[in-house]
Amino acid sequence: MSSGGPTLPQERRIVTAIPGPKSQALHARRTAAVASGVGSVLPVYVVAAGGGVVVDVDGNSLIDLASGIAVTSVGNAAPEVVSRVVEQVAAFTHTCFMVAPYEGYVEVCEQLAELTPGTHPKKAALFNSGAEAVENAVKIARVHTGRDAVVVVDHAYHGRTNLTMAMTAKNMPYKQGFGPFAGEVYRAPVSYPFRDGLSGPEAAARTIDVIDKQVGASNVACIVIEPVLGEGGFIVPAPGYLAALAAYAQSEGIVFVADEIQSGMCRTGAWFASDHEGVVPDLVTVAKGVAGGLPLAAVVGRAEMMDAVHAGGLGGTYGGNPVACAAALGAIATMKDLDLNGRAREIETLLVGRLNALAADFPAIGEVRGRGAMVAIEIVEPGTTKPDPALAGRLSAGCHQAGVLTLTCGTYGNILRFLPPLVAPDALLHEAMDVLAEVTSGQA
Repeated sequence: MSSGGPTLPQERRIVTAIPGPKSQALHARRTAAVASGVGSVLPVYVVAAGGGVVVDVDGNSLIDLASGIAVTSVGNAAPEVVSRVVEQVAAFTHTCFMVAPYEGYVEVCEQLAELTPGTHPKKAALFNSGAEAVENAVKIARVHTGRDAVVVVDHAYHGRTNLTMAMTAKNMPYKQGFGPFAGEVYRAPVSYPFRDGLSGPEAAARTIDVIDKQVGASNVACIVIEPVLGEGGFIVPAPGYLAALAAYAQSEGIVFVADEIQSGMCRTGAWFASDHEGVVPDLVTVAKGVAGGLPLAAVVGRAEMMDAVHAGGLGGTYGGNPVACAAALGAIATMKDLDLNGRAREIETLLVGRLNALAADFPAIGEVRGRGAMVAIEIVEPGTTKPDPALAGRLSAGCHQAGVLTLTCGTYGNILRFLPPLVAPDALLHEAMDVLAEVTSGQA
């Protein structure tokens, strides 16, 4: 499949060491000018990207298995995104929707109401980032219910703001030294089939038991959960877990919030990962893949809940910026035109097939898991479930040196995750898996 955008050779091409001399020179400038708390996975400085490759200043072409952390699902510079952005920039770049509104914001809300799970009346509000969307979902739930408590699960990641750091499970690097955090946030265990061996209903009963005993259902404003846990390790809860948790929330008057920031917008082979389990959340948070790389986020949900907040209680100066809205409309059109849900399922078949074959020869792969083009391998000490983050790091670094951009994740740091653009061609994905196989053979 081609992105249909500006033509870049869809090839892995290594012409210098990685990073090369020009990237190293830029990195020296960056070290002097950019705060050291801002990290980078691989300090190659990009000048072009498209399809399934990123090209650096030294002329190296790397296979992209990151998509800017699940953002450039439609590819970089997708034609429909570019044309709509250019047209919008030429018209106006900002008025602030809260001051003088415009059609693009309204149309994005209409489209998201149509695409998110459920046929009930829905409304939406637009923001800048995933964390901002999560915070506003909590605000909406608290006003709607008149309750304070927020329940999240183990291995969760919800953002880097004060409230969302409290909601995030992993300490380093997200929380260390940044407290005290927002209160009234409670954590319950989650379904993690590789580690707990529980069925979905069994795992849900465990989660609900903790909520009832430690928080009390009548105190809970919302349960916030990623249908496929992202930074926590691409954990796919056992079948029936999400449905049981959603049913519990409904029975207790609790707002069920699906954080689909990483898993939404075709990434898992459905518009939203909740669709795989037939779950209809009350509120859905959206960001990352929605706008082709421009900053845009949303909360979409039941109209009566969204309307519970007083006028002026939701918003922000840049939320739903007209250029970002234009990009989102272009990205959504591209997803529909190219059937990127279908393409994500094809990518799942390719990646899972290759990774399962690799796991048969590399026992440090404890599990291959994921949905659509959101796939991962869990690296463990062979024959155990003990995490091996050092080996995961070496595998990722080996891929980098060979020209494949990969990411690690997981509470234990032992997950190698694969998030290719949905427009990446099969040949590149196979080549990336060939590289991974070579790297693993060197670590066997």
